[in-house]
Amino acid sequence: MGAYRTINPATGQTVAEYAVIGDADVADIVARSHTAYRKYRELPLAERTGILARAAQLHRDRIDELSALLTLEVGKPVTQARGEVELVASIYQYYADHAEAFLADETLDIVGGGEALVRTEPIGPLLGIMPWNFPYYQVARFVAPNLALGNTIILKHARNCPQSALAIERVLHDAALPADAYINAFVDSRQIAGIIADPRVQGVSLTGSEKAGSAVGEVAGRHMKKVVLELGGSDPFIVLEDADVDAAVAAGVRGRIANGGQACTASKRFIVVDAVYDEFSRKFIDAITKIIPDDPTDPDTFLGPLASADAGDELEELVEDAVAKGATLHIAPGARREGAFYPPSVLTGVTPLMRAYEEELFGPTAVVYRVPSPQAAVALANESPFGLSSSVFTQDPLAAAQIARELEVGMVWINSTSRSAPDLPFGGVKRSGVGRELARYGMDEFANKKLIRTPA
Repeated sequence: MGAYRTINPATGQTVAEYAVIGDADVADIVARSHTAYRKYRELPLAERTGILARAAQLHRDRIDELSALLTLEVGKPVTQARGEVELVASIYQYYADHAEAFLADETLDIVGGGEALVRTEPIGPLLGIMPWNFPYYQVARFVAPNLALGNTIILKHARNCPQSALAIERVLHDAALPADAYINAFVDSRQIAGIIADPRVQGVSLTGSEKAGSAVGEVAGRHMKKVVLELGGSDPFIVLEDADVDAAVAAGVRGRIANGGQACTASKRFIVVDAVYDEFSRKFIDAITKIIPDDPTDPDTFLGPLASADAGDELEELVEDAVAKGATLHIAPGARREGAFYPPSVLTGVTPLMRAYEEELFGPTAVVYRVPSPQAAVALANESPFGLSSSVFTQDPLAAAQIARELEVGMVWINSTSRSAPDLPFGGVKRSGVGRELARYGMDEFANKKLIRTPA
């Protein structure tokens, strides 16, 4: 059987190991979650939101402990790790503050006498399948609205962040959440399929790769289960002729390198109109290649290791394929990969013959394209099979609005890189997935929108 392991990516040392649970334990978890749902859904809303408020405060109280686990398990620089914990606290607090309004009955304006309203109710136990790149944040944006709603959660986390997974469970239970309303489960892919198939489980939310999303979506569809799939992204970062180039470069560096470039909404494809291409690419390449990966426990470190040596292998395959087929790799002289530490770099001259043209580069390597016009920039941006987030840099509001309308994505940021906030909906189109999280939209995905009609 496989295992869940904490392997410090900065050193390669295995720190902790947890076994995959047995099938009898999986059956017990599903039964417990279903039993808990019958009671938890009847808990007054004020009590459920009180739990979320306490969870928010516990994240703030335990920020040192929680952020240290992120640095240990996935190599997240400690300053960025603390930022993730703070964001998570804001998500739990947001749903504590707004759940009552989101769950209020909606009176319909109908033809005919009497009245009709829509009531938002929970549907039952849910399975969450979460990734390693933001171990707390990805969980919070799924868990917080659903616990507010009254659903119960079975959570399967990534194999390389088991201690973070257990820490989440401790926080929620210490916040007085009933024990079986949230259950951490160290399970494998075969067991996941069985959980989804169980008639007591009503839906599944996955954040992860296309491959994982396809597999989960297939099983869920076969068993008529609701799904939310937050998958990959190859986000375009469009720079128009009138953009503030220095501001665009600074934002682009942050958007590409933050979290080691390991984010679905990281800026990945820099599409620059010809008039400013030379200036932008020169300054951008210079800034990227000056960044040196360093100790993630140092508060001044911006780029630590990737989450694992395997992550470096996957990125290196894409880079080597592009270079072998004619792309140019811009990298600091003498820079080389050491284990999970990957040197920041930029690819230019990427063509459709290369894997990097369509596939997601999950790490600190950017691709920069030259295009002749804004129209060509949009066409190239939309040629991607992904459609998650995007950025547009221009000082012309009308041009920004036009491009925002034309981009085939779920999110557009003007003169900014993509960022997350509790009150902003998150999600994409095409191969970036289905469904939305956060804001009031996150409350509606796994809800019964029940019509109650009282004729005259």
